[in-house]
Amino acid sequence: MARKYPVLTDELASFIREQKIFFTATAPSAADGRVNLSPKGYDTLRIFDPSTVGYLDYPGSGNKTALHLAENGRLTMMFCSFAERPLLLRLYGRGEVLERGGEKFRELGPAFGERFGPWVRQIILLHIEEVLTSCGEGVPFFTYQGEREDLHRWAVDLEEKGKLEEYVASHT
Repeated sequence: MARKYPVLTDELASFIREQKIFFTATAPSAADGRVNLSPKGYDTLRIFDPSTVGYLDYPGSGNKTALHLAENGRLTMMFCSFAERPLLLRLYGRGEVLERGGEKFRELGPAFGERFGPWVRQIILLHIEEVLTSCGEGVPFFTYQGEREDLHRWAVDLEEKGKLEEYVASHT
């Protein structure tokens, strides 16, 4: 049974903290634009308050999330349980891009611990407007085996070689 909430409850926040993967989705305003759906891992998500979450965004193939957020601000995050207790949790709201070097980026960055560093492209915040849960009974069981560290090592290496800014600028 689906349930709606205006903000995260303590129980839902606890569920989010237990997840090893989450998904983000944005889309341009144009009807013929493609939805950008991305899996996110590592320990890069933080809950700042019941209506605000954020994650570290590493450089990668492109930056559609930031482009779509600049255009219309719409952002959805989804969390799903692959363990015993089935649950799907979607967060709907307005996304905000905190660019490297900005005051809010520097202010919130330390909350992410060791994953935060000069290799991070940006922080994406979600200002929650609605929380929706549903049963999740259709999600199969999976066992977490660990993180793939390649992206993190690649980004750190790029930063150490002084090439991160160039890469980010060419993939936006």
